[in-house]
Amino acid sequence: MTTMTRWNPFKASTRFDPLVRFEDLFRGLASAAPWRDFDAAPDMRIDVTEDAKAYHVKAEMPGVDKNDIEVSVDGNQVTISAETKRESSKTEGEEAIYTERYYGKLYRSFTLPGDFDGAKVDARYDGGVLSLSLPKKSNGSVRRISVS
Repeated sequence: MTTMTRWNPFKASTRFDPLVRFEDLFRGLASAAPWRDFDAAPDMRIDVTEDAKAYHVKAEMPGVDKNDIEVSVDGNQVTISAETKRESSKTEGEEAIYTERYYGKLYRSFTLPGDFDGAKVDARYDGGVLSLSLPKKSNGSVRRISVS
């Protein structure tokens, strides 16, 4: 029987790293250390584009409920945070063999090149992707945005 290979889609691509297999040389020499299986919170991947009227942000947030997403703006600073929760439904007699899914808080804050109108921000969450449309303006103010 083969052993399971761990793949983490949230880590940077190591496909082109010549030293990627270096860790494999020492994998079986010692018992599993408790910190070995610890993975930091996954990165929230974003795309930011701009047109003449607005900035557009798309953030990948798979497995997050839209009610657990918070978006806030302050001047030209955007902060996105969310929480993924562990599913608690188990059938009787079932036990986990291997668990890789991340549960916890996600956070990302970034600065845009100019201010935008916080009162007219449009936030939508569909298919694991949060889409923000941030209309440009000269002055900004702190506002909390509701996600629809």
